[in-house]
Amino acid sequence: MNSRAPGTLAVGRVKFFSRHRGEVNSSAFSPDGQTLLTASEDGCVYGWETQSGRLLWRLGGHTGPVKFCRFSPDGRLFASTSCDCTIRLWDVAEAKCLQVLKGHQRSVETVSFSPDSKQLASGGWDKRVMLWEVQSGHVLRHLAGHRDSVQSSEFAPSSDCLATGSWDATIRIWDLRTGTPEVYQELEGHSGNISCLCYSASGLLASGSWDKTIHIWKPSTRSLLLQLKGHVTWVKSITFSPDGLQLASAGYSRMVKVWDCNTGKCMETLKGVLDVAHACTFTPDGRLLVCGAADQARRQVHRSQITQALSKMTPPRMAPGPHALRLPAQGARGPVE
Repeated sequence: MNSRAPGTLAVGRVKFFSRHRGEVNSSAFSPDGQTLLTASEDGCVYGWETQSGRLLWRLGGHTGPVKFCRFSPDGRLFASTSCDCTIRLWDVAEAKCLQVLKGHQRSVETVSFSPDSKQLASGGWDKRVMLWEVQSGHVLRHLAGHRDSVQSSEFAPSSDCLATGSWDATIRIWDLRTGTPEVYQELEGHSGNISCLCYSASGLLASGSWDKTIHIWKPSTRSLLLQLKGHVTWVKSITFSPDGLQLASAGYSRMVKVWDCNTGKCMETLKGVLDVAHACTFTPDGRLLVCGAADQARRQVHRSQITQALSKMTPPRMAPGPHALRLPAQGARGPVE
């Protein structure tokens, strides 16, 4: 773990992206932080200008709810998965579909790009993990072994491994350096579905589960470093800050938590303006945290400014507004009305 302690969090104005026609299932930032991608239950993928909140595109094509979305690391493409059993590859510059990847037999729940943007991994309710060549759209490998639906996937920063999480409550780490990948590690410890996975830049792996906990692992030694407890419902989404010092998590409840990765303690619980928090992600610079939510009256994505303020610095003053959220005094929890 990094020995440098995270700074104090300050949450400013909350911005709403409220033109979805269904629940927000996933969100992702482009590598340059300029574009926000959201996947909706309404069957569309949305692109937003991060700073202004302007809707750039609303892309149809999937014939079922869009379950997950992800930008390629080079920022040129993004992928979306759906209950229609397909993955769509999209061109960012022209906002058009380039490939429709078919091969899964049931809903595709997860997709991830390799760090070099040349490969794509997908998994779903058919219990299969599939590796694709991005340029051609051809299947490179089928990875079989999970005993239940595959719900999450993430390439290691080194590109030589792929982690997948399943309803069978295990995390499998596949060695991609061999011609026929074999599971060389299986991480056990959760008692429920592994709903989300995330690698830090240093190679630590975080897993969120329906058992309401988050585990942080050192995959090379199969060591469980931290177990984070505090969510009252299942964990839906997790994301490391770019420096790896913090982890944000969204649960199937009205809260998003921010954790100190050195101590495992919950630094802040952000609540009060969210309905069910489905997704969370940091911007590449770590200053913004976006949370996608389902609201029965309106579907929206919340954009909260996170400022890394040192103890001697005063948190930025934010003008009050209709959707302003401020943190209470240090040590308290929840928003100040």
